[in-house]
Amino acid sequence: MSAELKIENLRKQFSVGRPAIDDGSFRIEAGEIVVLLGPSGCGKTTTLRCVAGLEHPTDGRISIGHDIVSDPARKLLVPPRLRNVGMVFQSYAVWPHMTVAQNVAYPLKQRKVSSADIESKVAEVLEVVGLGEYAKRPVVSLSGGQMQRVALARSLVYKPQLLLLDEPLSNLDAKLRLRLRDDLRRIIKQTDVTALYVTHDQAEAVVLGDRIGVMRDGKLLQMASSVDLYNRPSDLFVANFTGASNTLGGKVIERNGDYGKVQAPSGQTLTAWMPPSVKAGEAVKIAVRPENVQLGVDATSVPNRFAAKVAAQHYQGVQTIYELSALGGKLEALELGTHPRYADGADVDIVIPPSLCWAFPADEKAVIE
Repeated sequence: MSAELKIENLRKQFSVGRPAIDDGSFRIEAGEIVVLLGPSGCGKTTTLRCVAGLEHPTDGRISIGHDIVSDPARKLLVPPRLRNVGMVFQSYAVWPHMTVAQNVAYPLKQRKVSSADIESKVAEVLEVVGLGEYAKRPVVSLSGGQMQRVALARSLVYKPQLLLLDEPLSNLDAKLRLRLRDDLRRIIKQTDVTALYVTHDQAEAVVLGDRIGVMRDGKLLQMASSVDLYNRPSDLFVANFTGASNTLGGKVIERNGDYGKVQAPSGQTLTAWMPPSVKAGEAVKIAVRPENVQLGVDATSVPNRFAAKVAAQHYQGVQTIYELSALGGKLEALELGTHPRYADGADVDIVIPPSLCWAFPADEKAVIE
């Protein structure tokens, strides 16, 4: 039966340097899939290992269901084997001398489950992960994707209340990664297990997660649905990390509610959404996704419509990336289609929808170090 995971003010300090986790708090509802997303060294894997009991937190509290499994202030630390969690690692971590069924049956044998129950439970979970016909095969005869399915089946067979996945697709080639990524969400939802998934891959996060948490330097910056995360990032780093590669300097002329007028480097003004902390007169960085820069819009009354020139065109088969000179700076625009519409040097009108144009404080650091 799935259980709620609750993390409160989690902190992990190793011997030197900044904390690996710095006051992290979030909650995962029973049956929900939450993905922790961020660059290497941001603290996402350390968070997962603290939940598993493989790392000992310095401070804070971790609860699984109704049970507190870690609370350093009370000197409480439940061993990993008693937390009833499943874990899937980057490496397949299968036993090469065993068959598929023997690998999956191992945790049940350790729990003294009867032979009849083991056989039925193994058969059931192998069907769920799509390996029903492979039960008697040596595990080393399988492909990488199939071995990762064995590892997943082994983590699910004893029906844990929480499933932890540490970049389980990172060792697969691109084609296998896409195939298993699409299946993983179905399998997790079918088994109704609560899941915490760690990755640096944004596409994985969007496909798999009910919510996504972006981390940086040990801090959880934003936890939201993929739609909210991609369309209303909390700061410049989240916007940049999730694909808003266009940035322009600017200054806020006036503010009206959630939106304001921003003067671009060219002296032209555009309307942009901005977080509550941004004030009139403040220097900002304007962030825009390439796919949100609309090309060739004819309507004259549309807000944020500007003239641009194509500095370079990069045809990629099913899409074209245009490098544009506009607003006193450089912008990229992405347009789907197998035929590029504009050549180098062409003049084109662009529109940047105000709701998809964001102004963040200029002193925010977006570079991934």
